[in-house]
Amino acid sequence: MGQEFNDQDLSDAVFWGVDLSRSHFRDVNFANTTMKNVWMINVDLDGIVDRLVVNGVDVTDYVNARDPWQPLRGMLRPTDRAGLLAAWTELERVWASLIERAGQLTDAQRRQSVDGEWSIMQTLRHLVLVMDKWVTVPLNNGSLHPIGIPNTDSADHPWPGLDPDADPSFAETLAVRAERAAQFGEFLRAIATTDDIACEVEVPDNGIATVIECIYTVFEEELEHHRCAQRDLTQLESHR
Repeated sequence: MGQEFNDQDLSDAVFWGVDLSRSHFRDVNFANTTMKNVWMINVDLDGIVDRLVVNGVDVTDYVNARDPWQPLRGMLRPTDRAGLLAAWTELERVWASLIERAGQLTDAQRRQSVDGEWSIMQTLRHLVLVMDKWVTVPLNNGSLHPIGIPNTDSADHPWPGLDPDADPSFAETLAVRAERAAQFGEFLRAIATTDDIACEVEVPDNGIATVIECIYTVFEEELEHHRCAQRDLTQLESHR
């Protein structure tokens, strides 16, 4: 296992003559990054593409035209209330479809891991914590729901209120998720000015962040976990 850099600000850093082969980047911000004389051999890039130039060729349109997730990806960083509400409405829509499909599985299948990834149930419970961490606690002065599941790398963080022995049913998990989603929608509708989303708040285990960064994080987590859950759900359905 190589050296790990977790939750560090390396903006404006210069990497010269550095060997990054076999590296793994996750939740990394490469905005306004320039790479010169690099070897892009067998590289897998998965993320938001907004003006990507490769060897002097702008490949943005080519990539996005072939990315089935691009319409939704392109909605995830709006700067006004209307855009925020539109993004959340679309995320709720795609998740509603997936949850309906998951409801047709057996309880054992919903709790089954595919290729070592989180099960559908674990994913839904993790998204409860995501919403609580980035919205319920810092924006609504609420508390963590006991059924939430943290990321593996933050499992040791003291999460007051979480119950590591919780074993909710599918219906119970959906009820909590629906409640949190409704509260988030109410928060978005209450945004009146740009100042409302520019102010800073304290996020558990992450420190200071602006309100808009909290919202964007929820959007991105919802999309990325939906993509993974849909992939695994398709495999589970094939074995029914």
